Amino acid sequence: SLDNVRLLQIESFYAVRYLLPAESVETFYLLFPDPWPKRRHHRRRIFSRDFLDSVAVALEENGLLHMATDQLDYFQQIQRLSRAHPQFEIVDLDDVVLPLTKFERRFREHGAPIHRLTLRKISKPDRTAATA
Repeated sequence: SLDNVRLLQIESFYAVRYLLPAESVETFYLLFPDPWPKRRHHRRRIFSRDFLDSVAVALEENGLLHMATDQLDYFQQIQRLSRAHPQFEIVDLDDVVLPLTKFERRFREHGAPIHRLTLRKISKPDRTAATA
């Protein structure tokens, strides 16, 4: 009988930006998001400056964002965006065990490398940036 779990079938970015109260989330998991591998589709990728701004608003102080992908170019883009964002720092949490998704299981079976990144919120966000 859990009273702290909610399930939504909704576009993730919308939920993070418009539905989650400020500082209401301890940890986000972004596991194997659609990489939109064709260059003309890269704008559809969820991981963007706007997404990070919204996550920063929803995360509590020192909250975490764990992510994993098998796509090296997407991972490199995520690293660049993360390093440039003033409200996050990249942290080394090798001891964190993330849930094993069906995608990760498949990728591992085919020998694909898995790229992981954890971000910690390090400053309070400007509320107007995520709601503008």
